[in-house]
Amino acid sequence: MKLRIDNATIVSPGSTWHGKSPSITIQNGHVTAMDSPGEPAEVVWNAQGMRLSAGWGDMRAQFGDPGLEHKEDLESGCAAAAAGGFTQVCLLPNTQPVIQSKNDIQYLIAGNSRRVTQVRPLAAVTKDAKGEDFTDMLDLHAAGAAAFTDGSAPIWHTDILLKTLLYLQKIDALLINRPEDRLLTHFASMHEGITSTRLGTPGMPRLAETLIVQRDLQILRYTGGRLHFANVSTPESLSHIRQAKADGLQVTCDVAAYQLLWLDEVLEENPFDTHFKVNPPLREASDREALLQGLNDGTIDVLVTSHTPQDEESKKLEFDLADFGMTGLEMFLPMMMKLGEDAPEEVWIEKVTTNPNALLGQKDDPFAIDSLANFTVYNPEQVWKYDAASCKSKAYNHPWFGAEVTGKVKGAIYGNRNWSEDL
Repeated sequence: MKLRIDNATIVSPGSTWHGKSPSITIQNGHVTAMDSPGEPAEVVWNAQGMRLSAGWGDMRAQFGDPGLEHKEDLESGCAAAAAGGFTQVCLLPNTQPVIQSKNDIQYLIAGNSRRVTQVRPLAAVTKDAKGEDFTDMLDLHAAGAAAFTDGSAPIWHTDILLKTLLYLQKIDALLINRPEDRLLTHFASMHEGITSTRLGTPGMPRLAETLIVQRDLQILRYTGGRLHFANVSTPESLSHIRQAKADGLQVTCDVAAYQLLWLDEVLEENPFDTHFKVNPPLREASDREALLQGLNDGTIDVLVTSHTPQDEESKKLEFDLADFGMTGLEMFLPMMMKLGEDAPEEVWIEKVTTNPNALLGQKDDPFAIDSLANFTVYNPEQVWKYDAASCKSKAYNHPWFGAEVTGKVKGAIYGNRNWSEDL
């Protein structure tokens, strides 16, 4: 099939095409012409007034497949990702069973040839993500693991972390760790601060994150290798990461989009609303300001959705008993639009295209002739209602469910697969 995209304004910082609106021709899944107005095509997308960028990638999402498919299976999760503009999504290994064998990897990627959204499995570092015994990471890498992590379970064992950083250098693979000392967050449900004190709820101190960041960076200085911190949330963590980068360490980090929008005080305004129970927790204004600064100055490399679908039985509980997590794939663009000038378009686009692609070894120019077609088309101004009729995910655990939002993805292309709405 031959497809042509007309009139979309390209958003691609660093590209010669940035800010331009060429006609793009795609045939058999590859870019065959740039700036080709009027070239015959079987399908034409008229993207007047819209934006086009390289396809977005999410480095941190959780589906429930296998084992917890009632929360999110591969079909619903990939449909939600595609609707949200994501042509690639890295899935955490914390399923039932944990993603730790070649068969597990092959199960996740088997449907890639028929989906717009490509699944990039993150394989477990340790068996059952318990932090005790190693998985066979070389075999997992050969089978298609995009990177290695124990996912929502922080790597608590110092020797495991050290040996993993050494071991993965053989294959130049990325280690991802979520920094949290769980001995300091046990039984806690929100950020430790004035709001948690007022509400009488145990809180998670910033120290629980910062201690692990410091530990991991000290080990990285000793071993070398590539380390990525997931879901950073404190100014102190960013300060240590910023210095480590200046010292030449191969360290990167990401932040969840919702962390840039809401503060812990939302739990006073919406008393114990479990939509806002996330981990790491929503913190204070000073934390948010530091995260936005880190996003804009390049300390934070990647934006993630941290998509964590939960069913009603997991969320309609007392706050302390409810599960952590918020969906995010379909609400990513509206969240970016809500941030406005705090997160300029050129900045956040880079955090979901160029930077995650580079970390995962994908450095091709999406606008080069003969390159694999990988694009997201979106309307930053369209207002629409996020409800059961429009939601592709099985889960509705997002604060904006049922509300009107601004910013709508209109189409996505990966290879010879695509979808579009009113183009």
